[in-house]
Amino acid sequence: MPLTTRDQHFTQPGGGVPTGKPRYVDVAAVPQMELVPGLVFQPVLGEGTMVNFVSFAPRTEAPRHAHEEEQIVIVLDGELTFDLDGDRRVMRRFDVAVIPPWVPHAAWTEDQACFEMDVFNPPRQTLMDHARQAGGQP
Repeated sequence: MPLTTRDQHFTQPGGGVPTGKPRYVDVAAVPQMELVPGLVFQPVLGEGTMVNFVSFAPRTEAPRHAHEEEQIVIVLDGELTFDLDGDRRVMRRFDVAVIPPWVPHAAWTEDQACFEMDVFNPPRQTLMDHARQAGGQP
């Protein structure tokens, strides 16, 4: 027997007040941010979470770094070599890496491009600043 039934999952008692205005986002229209040649970010902000669409050109590297935000990486297309605190793996479509705060990581492509999505909680401050300046997101 499942711990949560369909009705429990999809039914929420009334009484909550929306904390923001819902919206749809056309990712193609989100201003691009390129910190490294060939590495393009398109961040989309929610109130407490950020989704960042990332395009890696072939032979492009995101240098090793760490940050205070939790990050989940989801490869959507192509392939990418990922270094998660020294554990290196080739990630392909629908592979996922979960990065707790302050864990060093890096990523790079070889001969093919990669399109992936990063989820940050809380939103990554550097990307949030750019998104607000470039696109007027909340």
